[in-house]
Amino acid sequence: MLDALQFEFMRNALFAGLLASIICGVIGTLIVVNRLVFLSGGIAHSAYGGIGLASFLGWPYMLGATLFAFASAMLMAAISIKAKERSDTLIGVMWSVGMAMGIILLDLTPGYNVDLMSYLFGSILSVPRSELLFMTFLGVGILLLTSYYYRDLLAMSYDAEFAQVRGVPVRGLYFLLIGMVAVTVVIVVQIVGLILVIALLTVPPYISEKYTRSLLQMMLVSSLLGMLFITGGLWCSYTYDLTSGATIILISGCGFMLSLLLDKLLSLKRKIQWRRAHAL
Repeated sequence: MLDALQFEFMRNALFAGLLASIICGVIGTLIVVNRLVFLSGGIAHSAYGGIGLASFLGWPYMLGATLFAFASAMLMAAISIKAKERSDTLIGVMWSVGMAMGIILLDLTPGYNVDLMSYLFGSILSVPRSELLFMTFLGVGILLLTSYYYRDLLAMSYDAEFAQVRGVPVRGLYFLLIGMVAVTVVIVVQIVGLILVIALLTVPPYISEKYTRSLLQMMLVSSLLGMLFITGGLWCSYTYDLTSGATIILISGCGFMLSLLLDKLLSLKRKIQWRRAHAL
């Protein structure tokens, strides 16, 4: 892996991956704890409409995708609050319409030359320095907001009704969280693509949740796991000439399966110890 770092595109890819790991560790933890995985999937897929809009209007990809994803996220958040019984159906519709709009706008773009696969499955090796700066700006903003509202987010995540009684602005925080999810999705799209983005947002927090005792610990462990998965995926993709985004997610999936296996072994060990203790 060290010899690969002599190339600028690999250094950019590694930096983008580590940045995405930290952001996904923080926001992914909040997604898992607040059970927002489906809503996050809707935001991720509707963000494709922003990619098509940016291409059609000649805007920078990150700007168009961020604005469209944020607007879609706010609409989905409003729907999930006002129509809870039908929110999954309505979010599913927006999910499909967003992707369809993106495809149509790309079809209508004069001189269309966008690589569809790079947005669906990621193109971490082609992240330019200009987008790295924009990603860093967005990432720092997300981390600062999370740090500032950490206690309120903690209260909302574990008991929203009690938090509201204590004066926490739960409704406003919910919209803030959904907005940060939208921005995170745009950042991570460059790494693993729209199809695989939810895996990177949810697998590390799911694993870390079982071995940590606080929200902050969960965020830190999730970020470290994300770094491990992305670095390992980059190394494997470089060594064996594989698609980077898919390789990163496959490494994450292996980590997920290992965690399940470890759970089974620990459970079996506890059962054996219990039986031995009661046999004496």
